[in-house]
Parts: sequence; C-alpha cells; structure tokens
Amino acid sequence: MNKISMTRRAFVTSVSAAGLVGVSGLALPYYSRANQRPVFTHGIQSGDVDATSGVVWTRTDRPSRVMFEVSSTENFANAVRLAPLDTSPASDYTVKRLLIDLASDQDIFYRMIAADLADINAVSEPIVGRFRTAPASKRDIRFAWSGDTAGQGWGIDDTGMKTYATIGKHTPDFFLHSGDTIYADGPMKDEVDLSGGSKWKNSVLIDEKRKVAETLEEYRGQWKYNMMDRNVLGLNAICPTFYQWDDHEVVNNWSDSKDLSADDRYSEKNIHVLAARAARAFHEMTTIRYEPSEPGRVYRKIAYGPLLDVFFLDMRSYRGSNGPGMQDTVTPQSRILGEQQMKWLKRELANSNATWKIIAADMPLGLVVWNDATKKAGAEAISNGDNGPAKGRELEIADLLRYIKNAGITNTVWLTADVHYTAAHYYNPDKAQFQDFNPFWEFVSGPLHAGTYGPNDFDMTFGPALKFIKAPTAEQGQNLPPSAGLQFFGLVDIDGATEQMTVRLMDRDDNELYKVTLDPIQSA
Repeated sequence: MNKISMTRRAFVTSVSAAGLVGVSGLALPYYSRANQRPVFTHGIQSGDVDATSGVVWTRTDRPSRVMFEVSSTENFANAVRLAPLDTSPASDYTVKRLLIDLASDQDIFYRMIAADLADINAVSEPIVGRFRTAPASKRDIRFAWSGDTAGQGWGIDDTGMKTYATIGKHTPDFFLHSGDTIYADGPMKDEVDLSGGSKWKNSVLIDEKRKVAETLEEYRGQWKYNMMDRNVLGLNAICPTFYQWDDHEVVNNWSDSKDLSADDRYSEKNIHVLAARAARAFHEMTTIRYEPSEPGRVYRKIAYGPLLDVFFLDMRSYRGSNGPGMQDTVTPQSRILGEQQMKWLKRELANSNATWKIIAADMPLGLVVWNDATKKAGAEAISNGDNGPAKGRELEIADLLRYIKNAGITNTVWLTADVHYTAAHYYNPDKAQFQDFNPFWEFVSGPLHAGTYGPNDFDMTFGPALKFIKAPTAEQGQNLPPSAGLQFFGLVDIDGATEQMTVRLMDRDDNELYKVTLDPIQSA
C-alpha cells in the first residue's frame, strides 16, 4: 500500500476540530437528512484489529446496500472496493464485516455508502473511519481500558460521556472495554435530584431506556442509546474497540440460576430467554469477531504484534450459580470460567510468544463483590470473603495461577473494571493463603460514565496489596454522578525499544492519578 498522506494524530485533530459530520460525513442519530436518502444512524465502529485484519460496523435507517472502500490514504486515492453487503430488519439494519489481507502497522481508512434497496439511486452521504493495524515488528504501543457505560441512571447530559473524548485525546491504538458496556437493567429518568438541591438532567433519552430491557428490541435500544453520545461516536470513528461483557448486558449479577420471580420490573422471568436476547444484541451491535466453532463466544485472543497478546475472558456465560462459594473441589457449580475456556486459556498462554500477556477480566480477582450487597452474602465475583485457602471459584483461579508458574509463563498483567473505582493491586504469594504462584499486577479502572462506588474489601486468598486507590470517601457517599469527576480509565504504554510497560490510571479530566513502569522478565 502507498504511504499514508495524513498521520493518525493529524486525522484525530481534524476530526476533533471540525466535527465528525463535517470531516467524514458521519451522520449523528439525531442529525436530519432528506428522508428519501438512507442515513447511517449510529456512526461507525472498528474492532478486534490484529496485524492483517479488523472488523468494521455501521447501521442504516432502512434496508440498504452498503458499499465499502478501504484505503491506506485519507483521500482514498488507492481505495479497494469490496463486495457490498445488505442491511435488513433481521439484524436491526446493522452490518459488520471482517477486513482481511491488510498490511501490518498501517493506517487503514474505510468508507461506507448506503443505497436504498427500494430505490438504488437514493444514496447516502459517505461515512468514514480509521484504525491502525497491529505491528509485525517491535514498536511503541498504547492502549486504553475501562468499563461501565451509562449505568445507575446517569445518561447523556449536556456534557455527554466526557471520558470517551478524553481517551481519544491520547490517540490509543485500541480501547479495551472491560464490560458493563450497557446497563440493560438500569432505567433512566429525565432528571435526578443531586445533593445540594441541584439536578442531573438526561438531555437525551429514548423509550428503551425508561424501563428494564426484556425484548430483543429493548436490548438493542440500550446500545443505540450509548451511540447517541457525540463523545462515543467520536472515539468509535478513530479508535478500534475490543469488547467483552459482564452482567449488566443482561441483568444485574446474572448467572444461569438468576431468579427474577420477585422482581416486578420484569414480565419475562426466564433468565435464559433474557440472556439469549442480550447476547444477540451484543454481537449485532459490536465489532466482536464471529467464532464459527462456537457462535456467540466472547472469550478470545487478539495478537497485537511481538510485544503484546490480549486474552479476553468471559466470566459470565459458563459460571455456576452465585452461591456462598465455599466448595472444596472444582465442579461445574464452583467454576467461573468453565472447563473449555480454562483449557483454551492455558493453551493460548503457553503458546504465546509475546513479551506481555494481558489477561482482560470482566471482574477483579481479589476484591469481594457480594451477590447480595445488603446482606453481604454470596460470591458474585471470585472471592468468597473468608480470607482463607482457595475455595469455590477461587479454586479455578488458583489452578490457573499455579499453571502459569509451572509452565514458565512470564509477564502476565490483569486488567479489569466492574467495581466503579480505580486501583492498582499487587498479588504477592508471600502474603497469600494460596502461595503456589508468581507475583503479578492487577489494575482496575472505571466507570466510564456511571455511578462511582467503592472501595471494596480485599480477600487475602491470593495476597493482594493495595498500591493505589481512588474511590469515593465516606463523606461523598456512593453512586456519585459523572459530574462529580470520579470517572476513570487506564492507559498502557509499551516501549518498543526497552519493552517496558507503563500503566497510568487517569480521570475523565485527564489528570494522571498513578503511574508505574514494569520491567519485562526476559526469556532464557
């Protein structure tokens, strides 16, 4: 491919300065056009990008034929035209495709135009996005991560989801969304009373956000709502997102045994029906890759050059029920990853030649997350809160940590969100009840745009030590609105020359709260 005519930073700056509509033809959901022409209703996305491929996505307002062009130059002088794809009501007019045979370490510009299937001469404005493929050789890498979007009733106000815009200013190679990508169980109101007599105003609100999601259309609506925010749209257009999910994509604290019989908000009480609808919407509305061996699978590995492999876990789909978590042996009921996912993870970690292995988990390892927070009962995450030898779900994690040590797998770092505050944890076997593992770091960041909570208690089974924390004080209370400023994300930089990894914990105003540089263990 030809040399890029515009640098990534220049492209990002031009988008930020002129606005996505003016620069790329991006149609905002509420941006009106003549109704005889198709409209791209919720922007454009890319994701799951590696050295030679990446997934792109969009949505139209009617059945349409979407034409694709891919180029290595911003002016599309060397564009390659791909076969068109059609949108239909069956997938809520969404379309996504895997772009293949791309050059490594290359800026990729992609453009879509939609033609009305009922009138092929009625053609939309073009919509343009960009991403950069992973490198085949060692170079500097930067990515961001966080979780928890539009939760606890805090929706799109006049400021919007500011953390997304702040992330975009750092021009990351990709953004890792650690889960709770939507809040299907969190209805919103037009206004929320704040302490001191002021009000939070959800200036953008749709019917699907006024109740819990039950139907497929309502689950889809949760995604469409988030993509009505200009900051989300802006980041989507310039940065790939690597998605995983947690509980709020379906319902709070869901597992196969979730009982909704006493929850009057739900007329559909069957958790399996709700989970199936939620999973379909998740895969329709995101750029997650399709896995033919298990359609609908979330766990996967993305190889991002010789310095980085990212392993995405699914701690929801294969777990046992959220009980006390005190089993003495590994059984289907005590698992959180499931037997097949655990085999996959061990195999892929052992086969990885990357310097750094990021394990992207949708829940933290050593923090106590209660299934019933009021009664402080039941294990919702991994820890059971007894500070003792590994039991329940801890057994599966203990087995994994032992395997990593015995197999000589080095430079594993865990990233997560879920608990709605930011922290750095160092797991030390000398401080742990279970000690057959090598020390490692876990970094927590979030929320992106949701209520701020915490801090959670430690469970000392794996010996976590608190290196940093930013969470609400007792005086501030819980469920702070985004306007309070305690919205967080993390930045990871890997130096192409030294191979060192620097992790920074940031807030939505772009203040650096904590920084640590990790030296890689070099293989013998």
